[in-house]
Formats: sequence, C-alpha cells, structure tokens
Amino acid sequence: MNISQPLYNLILFVLLAGLLYFLFRPTKGWFWIIQNSVRTDQKTITEDILKQMYTWENQGVDIFKEDLIKSLKYSDGTQEDVLETMEKSMLITQTEEVLELTRSGRSYAIKIVRVHRLWEKYLAEKTGFEKSEWHHRAEKMEHRLSHEETNILATKLGNPMYDPHGDPIPTHEGDVLDIEGESLAELDVDTVGKIVHIEDEPDVIYQQILAENIHIGSQIRVVENSKQRVLFYSEGEEFVLAPEVAKNITIQVFETEVVFEEDAVRLSSLKKGEEAEIIGISKEFRGDGRRRLLDLGFVKGTPIKIDLVSPLSNPKAYLVKGTTIALREDQAAKILIKKR
Repeated sequence: MNISQPLYNLILFVLLAGLLYFLFRPTKGWFWIIQNSVRTDQKTITEDILKQMYTWENQGVDIFKEDLIKSLKYSDGTQEDVLETMEKSMLITQTEEVLELTRSGRSYAIKIVRVHRLWEKYLAEKTGFEKSEWHHRAEKMEHRLSHEETNILATKLGNPMYDPHGDPIPTHEGDVLDIEGESLAELDVDTVGKIVHIEDEPDVIYQQILAENIHIGSQIRVVENSKQRVLFYSEGEEFVLAPEVAKNITIQVFETEVVFEEDAVRLSSLKKGEEAEIIGISKEFRGDGRRRLLDLGFVKGTPIKIDLVSPLSNPKAYLVKGTTIALREDQAAKILIKKR
C-alpha cells in the first residue's frame, strides 16, 4: 500500500510529537526525571559534605579535601564538582587543601543535623526499630524533610533538647547546646558519674558499645583506666572497653560526694527463687513500651520475682502485682532492681 507524502508527513509529525511529549512533558518526562535525579544527588552530596565538615570542625579537626573525599561514599570526581559548586555558592572556603564552613554553610549544616537528630528521636520514641538502625534510617530522612516538616516533627515530639544518644538537637533558630561531660577514657579511678552521651560514629565502635548493652543515664564507677583497657562498674555488672571505644562515651562527673548505688542491678541478673524490688526504669526504655511497663506496675518499690523461665531462658516471665509479664533479656536489662 502506497502512503501519500502528506499522510506520511502527518504520521511522522504525530510520532515525533508523541516522543517529544514522552521525553519533555512537565515533571513526568524522562528529561525532567533525569534532571531532578541529578539535582537530588547533588543536594544529597552537598548535605553529606556539610554535615561531615560540621562534625569535624566541632571536634577541632582540620579538614583536608583528600580526607573529606575519602570519608564519603561518592566518586572522587563527583565530590570535586560538588565542592567547586559549594565554594561558588559560598557554603565553604578553601585555603590550599584545607576546607572551612562559611557562616551560611554552617547554618545549612545545622539544619541537616537538626533533621537527623529529630528523626532518631522519632524512631526511638514512636517505632519499634532497633537502636542499631536509627542512625542509618535518619541519614536517609535528613535529605527529605523540608524545614516546615521538620518543625512539625519537633512539635509532635514536644521540642526535645536531646536525641537518644545524648546529642543536643539544634533549635529552630539554629542554637546548639554543648555536651557537658568528660570522656570515659580520661577519667581517674574511683570517679563516679552518669552516662550522658554515646557517640554513634564511627559505626564499628558504636556497634561494640551496643553489644555491651551500655545505657544512657546509667551511673558508673571507674575501677581501672590504663592504656590497655577501661574497666567500670555499672548496674551490678563490670564492663571492659578498649580506650578507643571508651572515648566515645561521655560521663557527667558527680562533683560532690554521691552514694554509688552498688545494690542497684539489672532485672536480667535476677535468678529463679530470688526476690527483689524495682528501683526504676532506664531512660533507654522509651515511648509506648515504657508507658506500658509503668501501667503494669513497674514503679519504684514494687516487689518482683521470676514466675516462669522459657526453655532457652529468654524471655522470662516476671510476677508483678499478681500479674505475669514476659520480658526479653534486653528489656529486663533496662529495669533496675535491688535484691532482697
């Protein structure tokens, strides 16, 4: 069948128009999808760089371009381009190989830190995610929430001052409190204090702290501090850490003489046949789980004992005010008792 030239031109025009619409239609065309993806990637890289620089500047570390590029997961060439754009946008300055945040760059970085820490607070208070997941999930959300959405989240959480690790949450105006305390690795023997901050980076060290089941708010007494190890006593248990790990834990030292609660131990240490009374619930027990325990009678002075033990000893069922309540070992470790 022969197609006339006018009809052929019309078909060609329709096909070309359809292709152009498919490629360039507003917001949904492939051109815009790819362009927005590139913009999003540049935004994410920019914000990751700002947050890393903010962290290092607060630690008093000189920021060398080579070290910064190695610390992040992106290709060297991509980061070089983004850094050049950031310098043109006056977010950073560069003298030889040393980088610094400008005032506007630091302000932007604080906004990212605010989102991250608020989201960690949300995960801790409102979800059942394990604490080992909070940081990585918050790193994704810190690039997605707008300034307005962040303020709404803060309001819903009651405008908290600290995240679950003890890091101060920047205010809406960008004010940031200091972490008051001393590194566990630098404390003298017999120093008594309270854990007020646990650094969640680098992840490999944070995971070691999590594995030891060390809690924010726990009272500690230093037993030994050497170049090889730091040994401290807390909640009826001894903990041994490498100095490199111990320096990521901040202690609020008790200036006046305080009676160390030697008798306060974790419920997880209670054995079948022993009786105890509840002293309190660790701050590590948060949100709905904490409220449920309080409603069930886990309050100071309440008698408690083991009622049933599962074949693998985890969970155990405890008798509280005539009610049998099953708790996993990691949950019982967050409840303080005094054995009778």
